[in-house]
Amino acid sequence: MRITIAIRCAVSAAFYVACSTGTTAAKKDMNADHAMGTTVSASTAASGSAAAASRTPMGRDVDRDLERIRKATAAFKSLDAAVAAGYQRNVPQCIAHPTLGGMGYHHANDALFDDKLDLDHPEILVYGKTSAGDYKLNGVEFYVPFSAHPRTSAPPELMGHQLTPFDPGKFWYLHVWVWTDNPSGMFADWDPDVKC
Repeated sequence: MRITIAIRCAVSAAFYVACSTGTTAAKKDMNADHAMGTTVSASTAASGSAAAASRTPMGRDVDRDLERIRKATAAFKSLDAAVAAGYQRNVPQCIAHPTLGGMGYHHANDALFDDKLDLDHPEILVYGKTSAGDYKLNGVEFYVPFSAHPRTSAPPELMGHQLTPFDPGKFWYLHVWVWTDNPSGMFADWDPDVKC
């Protein structure tokens, strides 16, 4: 029996802050919109640790899907390979929250922004940077714009999780931390170990 836990948190005093220079309001890209939200998704609040999540609670189907995402994105551990496949090279903004951790750099493939969710073709690759300044693939983000799947519709679902609506940016999203052990959980918004 599958139990879904929905937790809504109103975090009025906390704003997601991007670790970049300049004002976020002046930026018109997806990263700026994503950085300024005030939503803490149910998947963030309800997820357990990534290691434990991939062992038992999520089940074989999710484990199989996680492996499928890893196989599809393994080549993208190299940013050059990701760029060759259509993902952005230059993303100046690292997205972080003042207390919950970071998301990192969101390298989007705009050609994938539609209403289709495909494990083999995530819309966004999420990178962090090593202490040496090299990019490190941490996970993916599945992204559906409201223009393709209206906000008034039922949320899109993937791997047993509903995508979270992000009203300021007019899109649905789901993070999947397939290349790092996120202490906040496989499907959490933030990783406390990701620093900007």
